[in-house]
Amino acid sequence: MLFTKKTAAQKRVEFRDQLEDGKLHQFPGAFNPLCAQLIERKGFDGVYVSGAVMAADLCLPDIGIATLTEFVTRGQQIARVTDLPAFIDIDTGFGEPMSAARSVRQMEEAGLAGCHIEDQVMPKRCGHLDGKEMVDTHMMTQRIRAASDAKLDQNFVLIARSDARAVEGLDKTLDRMKAYVDAGADMIFPEAMKSEKEFEAVRKALDVPILANMTEFGKSRLLSKKELEDLGFNVVIYPVTTLRLAMGEVDRGLDAILRDGDQNGILERMQHRRDLYDVLRYEEYNQFDQNLFNFEVTDTPME
Repeated sequence: MLFTKKTAAQKRVEFRDQLEDGKLHQFPGAFNPLCAQLIERKGFDGVYVSGAVMAADLCLPDIGIATLTEFVTRGQQIARVTDLPAFIDIDTGFGEPMSAARSVRQMEEAGLAGCHIEDQVMPKRCGHLDGKEMVDTHMMTQRIRAASDAKLDQNFVLIARSDARAVEGLDKTLDRMKAYVDAGADMIFPEAMKSEKEFEAVRKALDVPILANMTEFGKSRLLSKKELEDLGFNVVIYPVTTLRLAMGEVDRGLDAILRDGDQNGILERMQHRRDLYDVLRYEEYNQFDQNLFNFEVTDTPME
């Protein structure tokens, strides 16, 4: 927290620059602020804050019942600990157009570099599950227009996500996405594409930046960075990867403790204390404290 060097405005400019440089930028999902700091240290381009992950962290399903306040709090916690641009999922905007506008304003105030809003009906469903229901295009364009108008910093990136592929087919989804761009979306997020050809069709149909979602166990094959670069995509997110890695190890570790009666057999799978302290910048905080409180109190009476 004390040693980040970039303002929120600077990170938004950096995100905008990324979208215009012709490269593919990788944004792993951070399930907490500590994870975001590790993503930065590994050299990734940015951090993603997934609504599904945040809901899961609260032990809730991804059906839109986590609140705007909970999203803002987690987004701010993550954005403030990293110099990387971070953008967040805001589901359907937590209401209709006026609520979408308020949501975007609060995410901007929380220090995020952008957010994405989707075209499902509430209660929503995970983007890679069946049984989704869509709002009509007119309603979604109202959400986008209100959200776009609410921005104070025009570098804040508003991303429109469409879940319509599984409900209406690709052609109608492309028409929707074009309307979303016209309404003010800065980037498009085509959810749950079924093949590389569909990703390619989206790229050919639109002249704005496009985001790819490479979530595990979903409807899309996990495309490599090179494959997505060749398709002309600008950003790729790995939304749930870090949470799945962490919870998988927790699950196996708890089983080992029940089986063995101690943690000795799983120590090598843990992050060592020294590595945790390094990510936390423990010594830098200590040095900061010493630099401030480096005087001595004596018994010499005041004159």
